[in-house]
Amino acid sequence: MTLSTGLIWGGSALAVTGLLLLGWCILKALKIRSAGDDVDATERMQTLLAVNMGAVGIAAIGLGCVVMGLIF
Repeated sequence: MTLSTGLIWGGSALAVTGLLLLGWCILKALKIRSAGDDVDATERMQTLLAVNMGAVGIAAIGLGCVVMGLIF
């Protein structure tokens, strides 16, 4: 396996992982929103925001790896 093939497959795995985490964040946010408790919901949403940003970062790194694999 060449370096470019490894970057494409590894980047694809990271991108899919990030997208799955984003889907999980959406479902969790909908559950928090439907609960209705304002004080607790705010704290839980702030924690979820950190996970969401991490998921976006993982997906972005994965897509960057795929692009690097395609270029080289």
